[in-house]
Amino acid sequence: MIINGVVIDDTFAEAFGMRGTRVIITAQNLKWAYNAANAMTGFATSVIACGVEAGIERELDSSETPDGRPGVAVLLFAMGSAVLMKQLETRMGQCVLTCPTAAAFSGIEGGDRINLGKNLRFFGDGFQISKQFGGKRYWRVPVMDGEFLTEEKTGMVRAVGGGNFLVLAESQPQALAACEAAIEAMKKVPNVIMPFPGGVVRSGSKVGSKYKTLIASTNDAFCPTLKGITKTDLSPEIESVMEIVIDGLTDEDVRKATRAGIAAACELGAKNGIKRISAGNYGGKLGQFQFHLREIMA
Repeated sequence: MIINGVVIDDTFAEAFGMRGTRVIITAQNLKWAYNAANAMTGFATSVIACGVEAGIERELDSSETPDGRPGVAVLLFAMGSAVLMKQLETRMGQCVLTCPTAAAFSGIEGGDRINLGKNLRFFGDGFQISKQFGGKRYWRVPVMDGEFLTEEKTGMVRAVGGGNFLVLAESQPQALAACEAAIEAMKKVPNVIMPFPGGVVRSGSKVGSKYKTLIASTNDAFCPTLKGITKTDLSPEIESVMEIVIDGLTDEDVRKATRAGIAAACELGAKNGIKRISAGNYGGKLGQFQFHLREIMA
């Protein structure tokens, strides 16, 4: 398969079952909603070391939020329920409760009900009060700028993490330009995040290492500087490879984002140095989901 001169490898991305949740963060204005959301989603690129993968899904206007203020939707994903619940509570307490004018609400109504602000109420030291509206409980916690308002619980659902594709280009600037175009297109797809910096990974990994303490190490088959000393998967003209990792609430969400991203990258085409699109997998032995590139782009 060739799209605008770009070869689509006959391969698949291998992804994993995860648990996911969405939090709606509002504030006096978008600046402060983003301040809270950016802090909450910091150090959340990979479950390998961060415990959780998180990112801003999209911006919300006042007509879309429970309190009629501007806000943002944040998605968080983890490999297990206990980890996700702990990370959510910790990040809520340190990043949203602390942020001036911020409030937090459930972004998922279905699934298992987990604590959002239930335990944060204790920060009120007995002065906190609860209100119920429409069968939902909210907590008003006194803080120095007024009150911190939070919904008691949110929903947690089964989700998919680790969808991915690789952009292979003749130079680093060309690979990055293709990835930037892909990310812009993928941001328009709901229910997904690309958790790495700017949505792009330059340090794609393989399972295992020569060093026993590491569970993952550099994907040498796709490292341009190692072409002559390893079993490379790169042709001579490829000088840069970058990866985009996708987490979504469903496998169909990941599939839609993958299609949008690859299509945008291929728009730049071979004339702009984009030569191949590939993907990372483990031979189909580890993840429950396989996203075959040619099938998605057909």
